[in-house]
Amino acid sequence: MKYNDSWLLKAGVKTAFGLTVTNVKTHDSGIDLQVATRPIRHRGDTLGGPLLFVNLNSPSEGIIGLKVKHFGLTRFLLLNYLSTDVLISSILKGLAPQKHDFELFPDVPPTPPNIQTSKNETSATIASGPLSAIVSIVPGQYGIDFVPTSDPKHILTFAGPKSQAVVDLPSKWATMSASSASVLASDMSANPSGVSLPAFLRYILIELNLAGGEQIYGTGEGFGGVVKNGQAISMWNRDGGTWSEQQYKSVPFYLSSRGYGVFINHPGEVELEVGSEKMSRVGMSVVGEELEIFVIYGPTPKEVLRRYTQLTGRPGLPPLWTFGLWLSTSFLTNYDEKTVTGFLEGMRERKCDVRVMHFDCFWMKQYEWCNFTFDPDMFPNPAEYLRSIKEKFGVKVCVWINSYISQSSSLFKEGLEGGYFIKRTNGNVSHDAETDGPWRWDLWQPGLAVVDFTNPAACKWYGDKLRALLDLGVDCFKTDFGERIPHIEVQYFDGSDPYKMHNYYTQLYNKLVFNVLQERFGEHEAVLFARSATAGGQRFPVHWGGDCESTWEAMSETLRGNLSLTLSGFGFTSHDIGGFEGHPPREIYMRWCAYGAFSSHTRLHGSSSYRVPWNYDTESDTSASKALAKFMDAKHRLSPYIYATAIEAHETGVPVQRHTMLEFPTDRNTYHLDQ
Repeated sequence: MKYNDSWLLKAGVKTAFGLTVTNVKTHDSGIDLQVATRPIRHRGDTLGGPLLFVNLNSPSEGIIGLKVKHFGLTRFLLLNYLSTDVLISSILKGLAPQKHDFELFPDVPPTPPNIQTSKNETSATIASGPLSAIVSIVPGQYGIDFVPTSDPKHILTFAGPKSQAVVDLPSKWATMSASSASVLASDMSANPSGVSLPAFLRYILIELNLAGGEQIYGTGEGFGGVVKNGQAISMWNRDGGTWSEQQYKSVPFYLSSRGYGVFINHPGEVELEVGSEKMSRVGMSVVGEELEIFVIYGPTPKEVLRRYTQLTGRPGLPPLWTFGLWLSTSFLTNYDEKTVTGFLEGMRERKCDVRVMHFDCFWMKQYEWCNFTFDPDMFPNPAEYLRSIKEKFGVKVCVWINSYISQSSSLFKEGLEGGYFIKRTNGNVSHDAETDGPWRWDLWQPGLAVVDFTNPAACKWYGDKLRALLDLGVDCFKTDFGERIPHIEVQYFDGSDPYKMHNYYTQLYNKLVFNVLQERFGEHEAVLFARSATAGGQRFPVHWGGDCESTWEAMSETLRGNLSLTLSGFGFTSHDIGGFEGHPPREIYMRWCAYGAFSSHTRLHGSSSYRVPWNYDTESDTSASKALAKFMDAKHRLSPYIYATAIEAHETGVPVQRHTMLEFPTDRNTYHLDQ
């Protein structure tokens, strides 16, 4: 979010920057600060606010947390003003993490930080192993330097003067934020009451310094430059294709070439200004009264990713068979049993053996997604057919799903009666009439509703539908969509904040499906093909890059998105070989086969045309088929090394497919090689 117009604030913007530390307390778990937002010259200046309550802590060695809070009870208040155990206990319950905040340390326990704190007349310091934060408490000179403990003169980054603030923003300046400009906010069927923004929005802002020559990476799957400097990035999942600034996978984490990373611990919309409002600052803004970030030390980028994935979760380890070739029916194409069998026979004849056969959306009847039932006109005996192709061709079977239930689906009534859908708050929320209760929309499927994964009964209901497909012979699922999740005038079963749930919804969706597979097949035997994600989504691989065109430029967009994602803690990536939209020329298809073979996961998939290689051959030139066979043969021969790298990704967070700067962080020539 941009608040300034050059030297001036935008019209109507009110800022209160932290200026002077008025109280500081060091303790065994960190430092608590009370920071005034005005110069304190005499006692009269203490009669008004705002005050910022700032906490520095360390959840694990080499990681320092910085939490800035305005309104609300804080640890500082608890330490200073509360006395009875009963009162403290009740308030601490209220300070517990809210529903569906990011889960921290879900796989690997934190490394004991051995926190050391100290204070003198001019500064307070917290040390967590190799990383320290030094706070200036000189009147009027509040700031925080993040430094290596062994070399405190080497500043990694810092929050200098006027780097933390409470900002009241007239809503006219927020109308084009991702959450406000979304079709989910503006479309009358999605938001029929026309709820608009209040007159003002309250933001919390934290800025960190951006040094000369410093490069910023990560932030999820952005399809623009891999180096994020100069970009304004909205952490708000959207279905925008690879040709836009929108992201399917918004990950509020960035990696610096200076040997540190920053995780913004906020599942809702986070607005980043990476040298885009102020050239020497990374600005992080959220709507609300508090914001927490974690500064994560390396000193190498691999070590930053190791610590970051310790904090948010290691990448899951996919089964060995998933590293083979995936073949899709494609999306809008016509296909039945004969088509699929012909594809598998043709691939075998050309030495392009398929490891996973994927059935895209139209394995179900049109208008009925999702009903989790094979279209009987195309697949009259699906159990027998799946058994036969698995036996004859040695393939695993993947089917497309999402979390939307069409009103034409046989499951819609079940979900309605069970109360399994996200509900509206701007009307009757009873469950006994189709027009009451659930949030509804016509985009994608007519009158669809969205499964509420905060409802345990809905999770069991949805999971049981998937278990029935596993009984039929399905081995894995393509968990499509999960980005267009309503956030206005809706309510969740467990009372979760819809604004924060917009991005986090995909975590619950993918986690449920992944756990159903793991429950059936065992640890390290579950795999998804997922499109949406947020921080922690790396635990449920694999993720692919969404909808791209069949052009050279789109191949480049896809590569940049994959590299940005793997610099955000994700171990495995894939994409649609040849592009999704359109029909690629042969030269693009062949080059994309090479790129696909040397991505961690390799899938042939398109929209309105098939991606089998003979579609790009001629009678006299079969080079497309030969190219795919050549590259897949190379991948198969390298499979012991690839799987060893996959195990490394699972154990350390260092991805299989890597930007060169990850391997050669001291060579500045590698920083921009995506160009």
